[in-house]
Amino acid sequence: MYAERASRLAGAVVWTNTPEPSGVGRVLPDGCMDLLWHDGRLLVAGPDTRAHLTDGGDGPWSGVRFYPGTAPALLGVPAHELRDRRVELADLWPAAEVRRLTARVNAAPDPANGLEDLALRRAAGTEPPDPLLRQVVSALAAGRPVAATADELGLGARQLHRRALAAFGYGPKTLARILRLRRALALARDGMPFADTAARAGYADQAHLARDVRELAGLPLGELLGRGG
Repeated sequence: MYAERASRLAGAVVWTNTPEPSGVGRVLPDGCMDLLWHDGRLLVAGPDTRAHLTDGGDGPWSGVRFYPGTAPALLGVPAHELRDRRVELADLWPAAEVRRLTARVNAAPDPANGLEDLALRRAAGTEPPDPLLRQVVSALAAGRPVAATADELGLGARQLHRRALAAFGYGPKTLARILRLRRALALARDGMPFADTAARAGYADQAHLARDVRELAGLPLGELLGRGG
């Protein structure tokens, strides 16, 4: 069972998940990175370009999902180095520090709260994220074209691409595609017909939406949502 709440860290979400004993979980791309706790270990989930499949029945997970573009400054590693990867936190930070932090999270009454405390302490000692990155996310999430977004922010195409790679793990066109998928799924989950969903979310047509869902989520849209088209 999955549950989430807003974090005390601006823009972040704290979540817990206990997978079903059987079946495969499917984590869809969202432009975010997560700090994870599982089985007494601390890990980091990098930004996904496609659905990440998880095995069921391996015990509870807790996580802090950072607002897009904010995790690299906290973790001290460019996002593209972790693209489509799950790594031990000890691969990124000194082992002795990770052992100390792991013990602190494991001693917390709730690992999710322990993770959130860790993230808050880390953020307090880190420069705040570049506000331009939030503007990029807001513009692309609203469906603004990449070229227009770059112009409005006073950035060249190459400059925006370079900054996006470090902050989000991929270029702005991929980020825009992932955020468009999130818009479409939100509309479809509310019961909007798929053709109308495609038009509202910014796809050329329903076939374009169907192709994107298959490529990014790995399933047809109806199957992903558990209903027909």
